[in-house]
Amino acid sequence: MSALTPQGRATIADIAGRYGLSQDAVEHMARAVANGGGTMAQFNVPELGGNGQWMAGGMTMVGDMFNTGLQNTVQNLCGELSNAMANASFFEQAQSFGGSAWWPEWLGQPASSGGQNSARYAYFPQARRLAFDFGDGRPVVLMDTGDHQIGGFSQQQSGPGDPYMGVSVSSQFGQYSLMSFPLAPESPQFPPVEENAAPSQPEPAPYTPAPSPAVAPSDTADDILSTIEKLARLRDAGAITAQEFDTKKSELLARL
Repeated sequence: MSALTPQGRATIADIAGRYGLSQDAVEHMARAVANGGGTMAQFNVPELGGNGQWMAGGMTMVGDMFNTGLQNTVQNLCGELSNAMANASFFEQAQSFGGSAWWPEWLGQPASSGGQNSARYAYFPQARRLAFDFGDGRPVVLMDTGDHQIGGFSQQQSGPGDPYMGVSVSSQFGQYSLMSFPLAPESPQFPPVEENAAPSQPEPAPYTPAPSPAVAPSDTADDILSTIEKLARLRDAGAITAQEFDTKKSELLARL
């Protein structure tokens, strides 16, 4: 993010003095609030207990989860920074806070938004959509959030195959990785390919049994003629009927 404007520096200095914090800590929080669109912030500030998260109108989480005084400090600090940035420019380059949308225009304004490093995300409960920008030139993808009512974002160490950098959400159903949500039908189908992913193997061809080799008849012509003679004697002796003899004779002659 760009450098602070004179008014931004003055406001941060004033807030730092009143809260008993360093200006660096307050500036870090200002950038976190700006990255979160003015409605949320994810931060790592040692003076404020390390890792934490703030959401306007929601729960504030700090490293020392039982320190209610620290929670109130973070909540008040972020709220004041959000209000200040809504009325004045803090950064020399126009900040994204309350500004131009990076998501599809038809989604409107998000209920919450935020960012982690180069990535950013925004949640639209009315449309049941969550937009995710990888921040590396890939197109913004949209996820279908279904019946989830998302109340907060968090980030953990990204696992193998997770393209969303470990970002997860909390809803009335619990904690869910962004990988849990399907891409919306109107979303570009990325997918980000892992550099070390093994090449896909071709599907095996369906098994087709080899044709059985043709087997030459074991009977020779002499054998067949000899068998016919024996059958004729059986017919003459009345052991078989004339019809049975003719049928069997036809079968044997067909082998020649």
